[in-house]
Amino acid sequence: MKLKIAQLAVCSAMLGTSLSLHAQMPNGYGAPIGVDQARKAAAAAIAEGKKNGWTVGAAIVDTGGNLVYFERIDGTQVGSSEVAVRKAQSANAFKRPTKAFEDAVAGGRNVVMTLPGALPIEGGLPLVIDGKIAGAIGVSGATSAQDGQCAKAGADALAKP
Repeated sequence: MKLKIAQLAVCSAMLGTSLSLHAQMPNGYGAPIGVDQARKAAAAAIAEGKKNGWTVGAAIVDTGGNLVYFERIDGTQVGSSEVAVRKAQSANAFKRPTKAFEDAVAGGRNVVMTLPGALPIEGGLPLVIDGKIAGAIGVSGATSAQDGQCAKAGADALAKP
């Protein structure tokens, strides 16, 4: 157990160094996202997918990483459902977009792949409400960049009144 904790500490230190310049979210955690706001974020992400002809699924998790809401476009590949949830959980747990992990791995920082729960695939974003992280959105089903575009649409929807 002590070895595992030490390994996590080293990985966390390495991650902090390699990702500190990449979209770290300084925001603290706030109240967990509710179903109505989660539905609003997912609907915007799904709408972005439909607008572009992409079949995607969108998952919203709360600050504890628990699934609050999930929606997918008919025809979305089955595996994308779980991937969307994992992207959301990763963005929430590490308070940053999952693209930061993807970029780190692409830059040779493969140690990122040893971090528990870190998914290095674009498409996960923390959801910030009133300056605090309320959970995260994960989108999967298209390319990583397209998933990221849909996730951003979902996150942006919460910034609108």
